[in-house]
Formats: sequence, structure tokens, C-alpha cells
Amino acid sequence: MKIGVISDTHGYVDPQLVKVLAGVDAILHAGDVGTEAVLNDLECLARVYAVRGNVDPAEISLPPSLAVQFQNLRVELQHQLSIPQQELENWADGALLQRLNPERCAQFLKSFDPATEVVVFGHSHCPCLFTIGHRLFFNPGSSGARRFRLPRCCGILELFPRGVRGSIIGLEGQNENLPKSIWLPLGEYGLCPS
Repeated sequence: MKIGVISDTHGYVDPQLVKVLAGVDAILHAGDVGTEAVLNDLECLARVYAVRGNVDPAEISLPPSLAVQFQNLRVELQHQLSIPQQELENWADGALLQRLNPERCAQFLKSFDPATEVVVFGHSHCPCLFTIGHRLFFNPGSSGARRFRLPRCCGILELFPRGVRGSIIGLEGQNENLPKSIWLPLGEYGLCPS
């Protein structure tokens, strides 16, 4: 199963995004959709699960967060997490500052359902892909029109019987500076969430 992961379209569906998402089974949109037309265009590709971003108009009528189950994978979708992205990256498995403020990290992780394996979010326009414990955190970056100097990109989650692989894909051919793919074992093949 392949799941498209996007965020921060801000009312624009890039033709390259349509090509990348062709053939996915579902699309997760982590907010700042912009317009109802974006959701309608994406629905032509696959079923869309979307949450409200901080600049989305009320008439789009999106929830602030959403939990979605895909076979053996539970995904929580939010626009903006309660912890800044840079702080999360400091807590990532293998990060030099991983042990910084462990109580705050533990409290943050408890804010998610224990069964959640993947957390998709947006807001920063800065792509990231890392694990903390047995949970994958995935910000696909912005797939809308260029804003700031950040890369325009999206993501793919590939679900397998034993795990999930997350990948970030550049929409302008700039994959070399983007986070690499990451594999997360699921269920009996991974560590049990605490």
C-alpha cells in the first residue's frame, strides 16, 4: 500500500505533485490546504484525509487532528505539533542531543495514542523524517507554491507486512538535500511502544 503525504499546499496543486501521487491508495494532507478546490483535485487521485491548518478558512470544515488506520498501521495527522520541530529533531533516535530534557520528551510522546506508529504534521514548510522510540515523525514539507527558501516537496509512506517506509520526494528535482528514506518495523517485528 502507498500513501501520499503532503502539507502546506496553500491553494495550489503542483502538476509535478499530481505525477508523484499517481497510483497512491490514499493521501494525507497535514493542513494549510488553502481551498476546497485543492481537496477536490486530490480526490481525483485517491481518498484524501486532511486536517485544518492555521490559515485554512472555516468553510473548508476540516478537523484539527485525525487518526487513520491503514491495515496494521495507525497514523495521527496534525498541522502543528505542541513541540517545535527543531526540538523534536534534537530528540530523534541517534541525535547528539537525544538525552536533552527526557521528561519533556516523554510527556510529549504520551500525548499520542499508544497504538500510533506514524505522526504526520506540517506547518514549518521544512521537511523532516525521523524516529523517536518506536514512532515515525514525518513532515513532508510544503508542496504548494514556493515560499521562503525551503525546498518544495511531498512524501510517500509505503506499507509492508513487517513495517513502513517513509520517503521525502522533491518536486523540483532537489532530492539530494532532503532527508533520506527511513524504515520502521511494525507490530511483532518492532519494539513494543511503551
